[in-house]
Amino acid sequence: MISLTDTAALHLRQLLVEKNAPASAGLRVRVEKGGCAGWQYTMKVDEPGPADQIYTHQGVSLIVDPESLVFLNESRIDYVEALNDSGFRVENPNAARNCGCGTSFEPKAA
Repeated sequence: MISLTDTAALHLRQLLVEKNAPASAGLRVRVEKGGCAGWQYTMKVDEPGPADQIYTHQGVSLIVDPESLVFLNESRIDYVEALNDSGFRVENPNAARNCGCGTSFEPKAA
């Protein structure tokens, strides 16, 4: 299970409207090799595929592929506004450590 905060849902709804996204679109959250801590989060507006897991909150959807779900299970997606950087952030209990920028992480040992 992955959750989305109310603030993130509001900003995602606005983003989907700005992008003129289809009704089935949502925020795709992926984990890929890379970043300064070994694995990095990527996010984009996308439509789900047949193998994707979809999590819905306040009428908007998070889309996660099965490979990324292993790293993201029990995570929470929030939207943070800061002076130097604003955007969606992953609060991941599966991360042993995060990089300073918050876009990459090192997973806990299995």
